[in-house]
Amino acid sequence: MKQGINLRPVIAIAVICVGLALLWEGVKLVFGVSDVKLPHLTTIAEGFISPARRNGPPMYQILFNAALVTLRGAITGFVVGGLLGFFLGVVFAHSALLERSLVPYMVASQTVPILAIAPMVVIWLRNPNLSVAVIAAYLTFFPVAVNTLRGLKSPDPRALELMRSYAANKWQTLWKLRFPAALPFIFTALKISATASIVGAIVGELPSGAQDGLGRAILNFNQYYATGPERLWATIIATAAVGIVFFVLVSLAERWALRNIVRTA
Repeated sequence: MKQGINLRPVIAIAVICVGLALLWEGVKLVFGVSDVKLPHLTTIAEGFISPARRNGPPMYQILFNAALVTLRGAITGFVVGGLLGFFLGVVFAHSALLERSLVPYMVASQTVPILAIAPMVVIWLRNPNLSVAVIAAYLTFFPVAVNTLRGLKSPDPRALELMRSYAANKWQTLWKLRFPAALPFIFTALKISATASIVGAIVGELPSGAQDGLGRAILNFNQYYATGPERLWATIIATAAVGIVFFVLVSLAERWALRNIVRTA
């Protein structure tokens, strides 16, 4: 029998959006927050369709073009960071010495604020697009490396012993046993990294002097917040939307890749 479409996720998202909208307007009403600090949602909606400047294109067109630029840099960093993280996870899973030696330094690298690293990367590379991709990759590789390592170590020891009894080498064991077992862990990391790469791309755009991108839009509209706060809020919402879209795309890829894997939990 053919199953119907599951509308529960759509209904849940709609309920959450309505609840957030009511909370937003409720805070303004109860606490008397000014329109400069917290504009009405209708004002923000009007900001999306109004020109950002006189005789200029509508705001949504500017944000769409900026989102494409940011997404391009984020995807580049996401792919590079994901591959680097997977490679490190594989190396650490096969070498306890390297794991004990290098993982502490890898963890320490993530304790440095990204805002402190971004200007140095921009100065070193002297290329805005490359700088954005590198910073996005920096935020991507760590969760992928850690979760890949955890996933590659997750197979039952009896399964590993069975592979050895079949005279399987490390490469065969990796791709036929360890990698399939690690896929759920890897996709969990990729979903985290999807949103982190967007944040990294935006942070990288701030000091790089890039003329396009959501980071530049945030800087521009932040200067005119007192006279047009809805523009900055519209940019923030667009930024969140880009992160959500990227997260959903990775989730769909996860569903497709794991469609034949039976979950026991």
